[in-house]
Amino acid sequence: MAEPFEEFWDFALALYARPGVSPACLALQDRHGKDVIIALYGSWLGASGRGRLDPAALARAEEVALPWRRQVVETLRRTRHALKDVAGAEELYSRMKRIELDAERIAIERLAPLAPAADPRIDAGERRAAAQANLALYAGADAASDAAPIQQALVAMIP
Repeated sequence: MAEPFEEFWDFALALYARPGVSPACLALQDRHGKDVIIALYGSWLGASGRGRLDPAALARAEEVALPWRRQVVETLRRTRHALKDVAGAEELYSRMKRIELDAERIAIERLAPLAPAADPRIDAGERRAAAQANLALYAGADAASDAAPIQQALVAMIP
């Protein structure tokens, strides 16, 4: 059985690769100020049978994620964005994308230990409902329409 970090990382990559999820995550981030890694974390918790987030668990995840996001991930993102349209900086821009992904991997590594153990008795329907509820809790009502493609992807991922 894989470690929680590896499971979370694999899940995050698989969910993010689903049609419509990447733009939805960016909308949550850019329009609503949400942390994509926290959105993926809540989705993973539910999908993996680790249950539903309550406000205290969500606050704890945000507390763990915030310093790294502000100090490292957002700094890298701003630098990458500054390079996007600079002639001759295409390779540097590509490398910055990879570095930013590495930083997000570390963010996942920091969050994974917060996860409770998976309960193998939880059926697919409850895992799907928990994943969707966790995402809805984090996204909030204002971002529900932007989160909808992620919600749909969760349905498809959790048979």
